[in-house]
Amino acid sequence: MAKKFHHPTFSKNFLRRITQIKSPDAMIEDAKSEGLEKTLGAWDLIVLGIGAIIGAGIFAIVGAAAAGANGAGPALAISMVIAAFACVFSALCYCEFATMIPVAGGAYTYTFATLGEFAAWMVGWVLLLEYAIGFIVVASAWSNHFVQFMRGFSSALPGWLANPPVWLVNDIGSATKTLVNDGIDPHTVIPTLHSLLPNLGIMHFIAVKLPVFAQPLVEHLSKAWNFMSQMPICLNIPAAIVIILSTMILIKGTKDSAKMTAIMVIIKIAVIALFVLVGLFYVKPANWVPFAPNGLSGIANGAFLIFFAYIGFDAIATVAEECKNPQRDLPIGIIGSLIAATAVYVLVALVMTGMYPTSGFVPAEFIKAPMAFVMSEIAHQDWVAGLISVGSLAGLTSVLLVMELAAIRVLYAMSRDNFIPKKLQLLHKKYHTPYVLTWLVGILSIIGVMTLDLQVAAELCNFGTFTSFIVVCVAVLILRHTDPDRQRPFKVPFSPWFPSIGILCCGGLMVYKLMQSGDSNSALLFPVWLGLGAIIYFNYGFRSNRKSENEIHLERIEQRKLELQK
Repeated sequence: MAKKFHHPTFSKNFLRRITQIKSPDAMIEDAKSEGLEKTLGAWDLIVLGIGAIIGAGIFAIVGAAAAGANGAGPALAISMVIAAFACVFSALCYCEFATMIPVAGGAYTYTFATLGEFAAWMVGWVLLLEYAIGFIVVASAWSNHFVQFMRGFSSALPGWLANPPVWLVNDIGSATKTLVNDGIDPHTVIPTLHSLLPNLGIMHFIAVKLPVFAQPLVEHLSKAWNFMSQMPICLNIPAAIVIILSTMILIKGTKDSAKMTAIMVIIKIAVIALFVLVGLFYVKPANWVPFAPNGLSGIANGAFLIFFAYIGFDAIATVAEECKNPQRDLPIGIIGSLIAATAVYVLVALVMTGMYPTSGFVPAEFIKAPMAFVMSEIAHQDWVAGLISVGSLAGLTSVLLVMELAAIRVLYAMSRDNFIPKKLQLLHKKYHTPYVLTWLVGILSIIGVMTLDLQVAAELCNFGTFTSFIVVCVAVLILRHTDPDRQRPFKVPFSPWFPSIGILCCGGLMVYKLMQSGDSNSALLFPVWLGLGAIIYFNYGFRSNRKSENEIHLERIEQRKLELQK
């Protein structure tokens, strides 16, 4: 008879169960028995890392980080170094774990090996905030750049394509803000569900089909329909299309995704190099004065904002299971992509702020697309500005691929550990990729680009990143103490000092932003997200794992009986 299952609140072994770890050996063994195809080398990993890091940050976020009331100004170059400095210690910790436990999941997997089941679920939940929400933010940024790119062909394209309605290329929040800033009432432009889908006799159909005793329900259903039909509708068509294309590419396989990302990386690096080489001739040192118009506060704010641009090197760890030689290639990919991206960022920041003063009034065009703006307005090189627009689309596309890939691999690892239904981890018969999870992430992301406030989403993404970085640094210290003899192909130097510095750097930036945010939506929603994750764990993940343990226990009993009978 199966052991009776107790609710977690009343279980005597509750604390032991939620803190029980999964040994690295068991993780590696699981990966061998049902693992993904190993197709990635060191170059593929560097390309994936650069593809994720050099994207939204360099083409969009640098403008907001440099200008504004609390912008860093020319000192943005220092902000970038600070953000990279905060990342590098966490990157070293990722390298140690990725080479020691080369399986899918990244920080989620490392937490399971050190802090236990509940902490692992919470970190996995936070990683979804980082990768999935980040994916939605970048998809929306891609849509914005695509619309700007198409406007350059307004003389050759029909008006509806060169200048599409605002509600067809934005989420609800962004469309409303754009219209209000232009002095237009959003209610006169953004359609409602009722205007798009007029009354088709739905309530009458329901009333006819329902039995007499259920007729009172019609009144309530009618009220609900009337309420829903008045909701504004926005359809970010370009973002939805690029998400579908990204999803289809990832279903075909990680190797194909890496090849596509490599093409995008080559395009955007060439465009960035062109910007730096041409822009050098238009740099005026006077524009670097004052170097830090808002002092340390501006530099710190710039570091927090630009931190979003560094999300990507940790995504490499999530594909460790698909590496041919993870012990050698993962450290090269993680550290190499971080160093290369930082060098590119600093060069662009110095040239951009040297071409255009950021301490005074800065137009909105500079905030949205700073590189193309300064090349067109200052250098009057429209052909270079056009190429930069192409490079920005290529750069954002590569980020999309890596972000979605990372979110899928985290979910894959969580399904393997019974936190979400195992049916979701089904592999495609031809491509050997988790196609169900891939489509699930794609569909949910399309819903996200229609509804989420992008500024809040980007800040939430940063909070998730800081949390995962801190946890990985803590996990390295724990495993060094609990399992000191385990083979470590790569070891974080100067431990425990380097992991501790990583905790302080990421924690300091996180606390700074929380203090600056006050009662902002992102500061309030992050703990709400954590609370929602805890509720899901105790109502599904905990029960699912206990059920799995009971099944394994019963199987062992049956095997033991068969052995005794023989």
